Amino acid sequence: MKEMTVEELFATKNPVIIDIRSPIEFKDGAIPGAINVPLFTDDERQVIGTIYKQEGPAVAKWKAMEIVSPKIPDLLHTIKNTISNDTELIIHCWRGGMRSKAVVTFLEFAGIYASRLVGGYKEYRHYILEQLPTMLPGKAVVLHGLTGVGKTEVLKILKKRGYPILDLEEMAGHRGSIFGTIGLGDGHNQKTFDSLLYKGLTEIKGAEYFLVEAESKRIGKAVQTEELMDKKMRGININLNTSIEQRVAHLVAEYVHPYQNERWYFDKISDGIEKVLRRIKAIDIRNSLIQALSDRNYPDMIRNLLEHYYDPRYDHAKQEYEGEFIEIFADNPVEAAEKIAGVLKELSFYPNAFTSNEMKMKNR
Repeated sequence: MKEMTVEELFATKNPVIIDIRSPIEFKDGAIPGAINVPLFTDDERQVIGTIYKQEGPAVAKWKAMEIVSPKIPDLLHTIKNTISNDTELIIHCWRGGMRSKAVVTFLEFAGIYASRLVGGYKEYRHYILEQLPTMLPGKAVVLHGLTGVGKTEVLKILKKRGYPILDLEEMAGHRGSIFGTIGLGDGHNQKTFDSLLYKGLTEIKGAEYFLVEAESKRIGKAVQTEELMDKKMRGININLNTSIEQRVAHLVAEYVHPYQNERWYFDKISDGIEKVLRRIKAIDIRNSLIQALSDRNYPDMIRNLLEHYYDPRYDHAKQEYEGEFIEIFADNPVEAAEKIAGVLKELSFYPNAFTSNEMKMKNR
């Protein structure tokens, strides 16, 4: 049976990673890009686990065989459809045990050759957690700005132009506010965040610096590493400014227009406002928010939130960062990205396509 280590997995070109754990295990955390082809359903896994505890491993294995046997043709057919001549097939389970060994054996009987990931998902997670602190580029360029200035959009524009970006909100599946999961589901847990952070750092490997938003340590369900937070706190600070009207328009376009006709939307917004109201003592502001929500006047509600909830908390958050702030004033994310690119050029920070020395030679 061919085996593959986690290190070898990351060096493999065109891997097809098949995760044969149950759906609930896969949902809890998976290797980015892996395809879930479960050997057991969640209920079947629970049944086998109960038998293992109550009657012992031999009886549990026999039950597992009874459950799996009728599934084998469909299972192999599903896996076969994921591969092509230029891909390498890798099978894994939780810790590289009986499940992955069995599936690799079934595949070999069918003339399909695959590697078993040694240690499974457990070893993969151990490996990335060990590597993450060593992977950060030398300097962080931290993008600050009041809620609604469009920091995420600016980063996406700069990423398309080749700049090394870590989009932490995307990795967390959360936009970093009380309404942060609107349109994004429930947000990512810590395991998924760590996996996507590792993937993101791999994509900018070799960069001298990286751009990142000034998120708080916790983003939704995920927490940033101490090393990442320390790098950000000692980074180069760029503060993005735009008008309150532009900020409201941006948030309405992001949070309201795409979802306001969905059945769940009003209840979701109401839950968020309820959390805000617990922290606002001024009666007139509380009443304004409640009235705007009741009238479904979302632009007024958002403006109230910005002026009386988010903005007053912003200066305190900025004080956590060291050094001076470079101020950028722009009417839209495209203009902001252009001005930030100019600042980066002055700092001799260039897109990934060139090293600093190459760009200096190019500009002569």
